[in-house]
Amino acid sequence: MAGLSPAVADATRRNRMERARPHYLTLDGGQIRLWRRGEGADLVVVGGLTLAAEALANRLAALNPGWRVTAIELPGIGGSTPLAPVTVEAVASTVGKAIELAGFGDFVLVAHQLAAGLLPLLWKSLGERVRTVAVGGGWAGRWKETVGGDLDIAPRQDGAHLNMLWHHLRDRQLLRPDNPHMPAKDGDIISGADELSQTFVAAATRPEAYAGLWKTCLDAQPSAAPEGCICVDTLSDVCAALEGIDLPAGGVALPKAAALPGKAVWHEAVQTRRGLVHLRRCGGEGTPLLVIPTGGGSSAQFEPVVTGLAEGRQVFSVDYFGNGLSEKLDRDVTVAMLADDMAALIEAMGFDRVDIWGSHTGSLVGLELAVRRPELVRKAVLEGPVFIDPDFQADLLDNYFPRIVPDKWGLHLQLIWHWRRDMFMYWPWYRVDRAAARDLGVPSAEDLHLYAVGILESGPTYDQAYRSAFKYDTASRLPLLKRPALICAGPNDMLVNGVEESEKLKVPGVRTTLTPTTVWWPAPEPDAAAATLVLYDDYLRDEAGV
Repeated sequence: MAGLSPAVADATRRNRMERARPHYLTLDGGQIRLWRRGEGADLVVVGGLTLAAEALANRLAALNPGWRVTAIELPGIGGSTPLAPVTVEAVASTVGKAIELAGFGDFVLVAHQLAAGLLPLLWKSLGERVRTVAVGGGWAGRWKETVGGDLDIAPRQDGAHLNMLWHHLRDRQLLRPDNPHMPAKDGDIISGADELSQTFVAAATRPEAYAGLWKTCLDAQPSAAPEGCICVDTLSDVCAALEGIDLPAGGVALPKAAALPGKAVWHEAVQTRRGLVHLRRCGGEGTPLLVIPTGGGSSAQFEPVVTGLAEGRQVFSVDYFGNGLSEKLDRDVTVAMLADDMAALIEAMGFDRVDIWGSHTGSLVGLELAVRRPELVRKAVLEGPVFIDPDFQADLLDNYFPRIVPDKWGLHLQLIWHWRRDMFMYWPWYRVDRAAARDLGVPSAEDLHLYAVGILESGPTYDQAYRSAFKYDTASRLPLLKRPALICAGPNDMLVNGVEESEKLKVPGVRTTLTPTTVWWPAPEPDAAAATLVLYDDYLRDEAGV
């Protein structure tokens, strides 16, 4: 693991072996995300409405050594594409297709709590030869009467929907299913804040989809388990249910994620020499274009760039290590380190060289990559590179980054929501006064939710890449650039001064311009966004100076 000390590299390897890893299966019309951990015979678990698939894989693998555990996220949860409409038949069919595509031979199927409602239909598609264990079906059946199927968790401007979902999930573990006013004295181990956050983030990715699945699966709860199904109360009881079952070790590797048709965004987890990287991709052929995002959250908000530049290209946006859905590494991050991460990604994907589009932190990473590894970069669009004076730099580093840690009561949720909301109103966000007001406007609740989920996915490491941008000396590094680059920014970008500062340096091969708008910000004016994308596209297609 280049760039890591031997001790840190060894600890990282051990950590990877001890937790579930994500994988994306591409089906007709969408993808399903799996989480896998362990080696041995195949144990396939379906669930995720009260405990994340990631957590299910980790718990079952720890409890059942000698089994290879694969947990399937239901469509609409986490990284799995939602269904429309949501019916129990459609959910079961999609899960069945994912199991078939994964190439399992003999396996044991575990249905966790509400997933028991899928078993009759799964048996029809998979065959009754599949040995089945239902976990916690008694709890799920009682929720139909005591909790009900209607969840009001659609995004709202005050962010209260986040707390509603958090406490819905927490209460399903804390409270008796037959009396939701009393704490339960039996059942599985109660999730700590970190594991509860895993479950919450997977559910909150698309709250309306979660609400639809909750109702659908609750309504489908059977009055009795299918004949031959082993019923147990807790995940800890699965070990006893597996006694005497002798299956061959699962040896088939999961198929590689494949492109979805047209301009549909698809996901891939790519193992590089520096760690596991999450990508959002569009297109499967053409010139590769790497989209490097701002720091802080995920690259989800950059979908307008990914899809808008996908004609004739294969575009992929990246989550930094420590951000979004990429691996969380414990390290003191610099822009140079992030550039080396990008080089490792390009090499892992087998590209000789790529075009770069980077914004804010991403523009600095793209610049540093082109300086350090010019052979990997054809051309670059660098939006809003950071030029700040030393006093403001110190002020930002001291005040810009609140400490964000999952809290068992969900206290971190309102911090994240209003922190992200204030960013659109003030620059910097912590100067809440008239002189610091911005001209962007408050985004819709749906857009704010997207930003909040990116921070929630990142967790305590959200600020690693973000901080590196405020420590970078752009003025001294830009003159070292030897690859063609367009430096730009929209008129309301708080870093628009980077265009003027870059122009002063008069670097050969570097153009500067203002763009009509910032296309990845919420609800840009459509004509301005289209014109900005044309500007990017024309520049990247121009062979001059390449």
